[in-house]
Amino acid sequence: MNQAVEAANGVKIPQLGFGVYKIQKGVVFEKTIAAAIRTGYRHFDTAKIYGNEGELGQEVQKSGVPREEFFFTSKVWTTDLGYHATRKAFDQTCRKLNVTYLDMYLIHFAGPHYEKAWAAMEELYLEGRIKVIGVANFEVRHLERLKNHAKILPMINQIETHPGFQQHELHDYLARRRILHEAWGPPGTGKQDFAGASGSCHDSPSP
Repeated sequence: MNQAVEAANGVKIPQLGFGVYKIQKGVVFEKTIAAAIRTGYRHFDTAKIYGNEGELGQEVQKSGVPREEFFFTSKVWTTDLGYHATRKAFDQTCRKLNVTYLDMYLIHFAGPHYEKAWAAMEELYLEGRIKVIGVANFEVRHLERLKNHAKILPMINQIETHPGFQQHELHDYLARRRILHEAWGPPGTGKQDFAGASGSCHDSPSP
């Protein structure tokens, strides 16, 4: 639980994260998050489209663990891409989580206007409101296009990665540019019968 990887700007990201995608809201959600916190998880991964940012914020507050010990990741959805829309979506996420800053904020998919969304995220980063800025589900072509507009390169790319889909080419591209490769669905998310796969929804950045 204490292992971390370092982003290009020196920020340490807990290597094991707990993803809250598709966890049923209500008692199930409350018990799941409470158990995860007791187990030692401090990196929680959510997104606007998951619809549970508020619930996650409430459970973290109820835990009594100081906010500074947590590492929150959330993501801007495709309908909120664009400079003003992204800043607004970021503020909404912070209110739901009841935080003044995010440890990591990602563009969820390379939808229309993601370059303008990135400009907003660069500003929020420079304002100290996001510690690590990055993207999710971006292919090489999206990253190359963003590179032509960006002042700051993405520090991380969260992509589907598991034994049946290892993404070697994209991984090598990211490594050459010091962009962390973060896996979503590392056990295969039930798509394959991998020996030892647990079906958990952890996200684990890898160097």
